[in-house]
Amino acid sequence: MSFRLGLTGSIGMGKSTTARMFAEEGCAVWDADAAVHRLYAPGGAAVGPLGRIFPEAIVDGGVSREALRAIIARDPGALARIEAIVHPLVAEDRANFRDRAGADIIVFDIPLLYETGGEAEMDAVAVVSAPPEVQRQRVLARGTMSEEEFEAILVKQMPDEEKRARADFVIVTDTLDHARQQVQEIVRKIRSEMADA
Repeated sequence: MSFRLGLTGSIGMGKSTTARMFAEEGCAVWDADAAVHRLYAPGGAAVGPLGRIFPEAIVDGGVSREALRAIIARDPGALARIEAIVHPLVAEDRANFRDRAGADIIVFDIPLLYETGGEAEMDAVAVVSAPPEVQRQRVLARGTMSEEEFEAILVKQMPDEEKRARADFVIVTDTLDHARQQVQEIVRKIRSEMADA
């Protein structure tokens, strides 16, 4: 039986980098964002059902995230209809990964873990965190979003301090070396507890 570790954190906290560190320690890592990309790609499981409701969202045989954003901006009720299709497909992808993964620890990289109640399916949760000014600097340095877009995303996410308070583990990503040490310590602790069980 594998240990299920939820990995979450707000935008710009260093979650993707931290997820790679868990993979380097021999953990299997499932990435929620990558799962959605697979579902939206040409031939993906979400293309048909979303195309039936929103034909204009299908571009070059796949689901266009830009088109979905435009639809949601026009029709506030659209998001719930999209989620009703996509969330069960993502859950199925996650379950398939869990059943196939041969690792002793499976890390589920889920940005909105707490917001969607996903922590109930985990044995423990690790939250990736950084000081607010570091978070802002990282996100804006990517050059992919404006200050306003960043603020709009923050509003939708549970505050970092609340995530940290609910977490079993907090990984501070101030430096790569410090983050790696914390990841190694968490993996050691989980493996030692599994050995004693």
